[in-house]
Amino acid sequence: MGRMLLGVIADDMTGATDVALMLNRAGMRTVQVIGAPSANATLPEADAVVVALKSRTNPVSEAVAQSLAACEALLAAGARQILFKYCSTFDSTPHGNIGPVADALMRRLGAESVIICPAFPANGRSIYQGYLFVGSVPLHESSMKDHPLTPMRDSNLMRLMAAQTETPVGHIGYATVLAGAGAVKNRLVELAGQGVRYVVTDALTNDDLMVLGAAVDGAVLLTGGSGIAMGLPQNFRKAGLLPDRDIAAHLEAPEGRAGIISGSCSTATRGQIKAALEAGYPALKVDPLALATGEQTARILADWALAQPADRPFLVYSSDDPAEVAAIQGQLGRDKAGEIVEQAFAETARLLAKGGVTRLLVAGGETSGAVVQGLGIQTLEIGPEIDPGVPWTRVVGSPAMAVALKSGNFGAPDFFLKAWSLLR
Repeated sequence: MGRMLLGVIADDMTGATDVALMLNRAGMRTVQVIGAPSANATLPEADAVVVALKSRTNPVSEAVAQSLAACEALLAAGARQILFKYCSTFDSTPHGNIGPVADALMRRLGAESVIICPAFPANGRSIYQGYLFVGSVPLHESSMKDHPLTPMRDSNLMRLMAAQTETPVGHIGYATVLAGAGAVKNRLVELAGQGVRYVVTDALTNDDLMVLGAAVDGAVLLTGGSGIAMGLPQNFRKAGLLPDRDIAAHLEAPEGRAGIISGSCSTATRGQIKAALEAGYPALKVDPLALATGEQTARILADWALAQPADRPFLVYSSDDPAEVAAIQGQLGRDKAGEIVEQAFAETARLLAKGGVTRLLVAGGETSGAVVQGLGIQTLEIGPEIDPGVPWTRVVGSPAMAVALKSGNFGAPDFFLKAWSLLR
């Protein structure tokens, strides 16, 4: 049995780096593995291993199969606890994939009760009375209501989860969380005794997440955003299983060119693109319709990028406002539009790596998944935090590259400008 303490199954690429960063900052030596490991795979030795899947919007059967395969590999490597990590905005449809994957993992692990906590206060995600807020507004009033793949029309996590599972869903209110880890643990036991297996937990602050983390120290399975991982390392430290470690402030990155690929259409990413344009970054906008006709190709995108001056990062982006995205989806089809862009960005990334790009920022969960697969990356070493939820990482093996995979909703407006200062 390996020395792994925590195994994490993440439903997308940026979410995986997000939670890996959270664990790394708390002193757990963390690596990220790309894709569901094979049955006989040997996972890297680390305190925590995060398996990054691309299962958020896959067919339910695929998402469940990949998640169970990841679970088996993590258990075989010695994981004492499993975290199923999804987005802090509970990105899903009425059919899944959060509920079906959680159901499968709960059955496999024999979990008595499982918390549901996508709260991430550092990025404005909080839960009160079971309702998920983005900043000061309920989820269904935020920009997530127009997400092209997982539009969110409700903010009540109990209802959202109940639509995806036949297992009863309960709630632990804020007063119980304020009463401490013991009160939360006792309430979880009470609810499990009543047949309530899934429990949405309120959380408004990082202190609340630390309380919840302490309350699930003996749980075999928990689910949530990266915030819920905040309190888990301390449990292992108290048990004498995890030493104190210093965290590096910079990442040693290979010499070479720098660039940005952005496919996210989120409000946050569009603001970051605006800041990059205003700062004079050379930029090329990708048109899915032109990709569909061959007017634009990955070769054209890569050749343009490599022809730009090397003294500042280039920006290749397909990001657009919701109305334009909807119009393009109307012409190409909802899924087809995304597939065309993802395939183009995957091939573009391959060509950029061959052309000497060794420092790459990628914006958007689906885009990050496509780029990582296109580059053939298998394992990432987690580095310093750029903004809450987004670290630099270094590829273990080939290609020699530093990569930052940013969830579309994350990062300050100057994210694309300041990230490079953390590389050496």
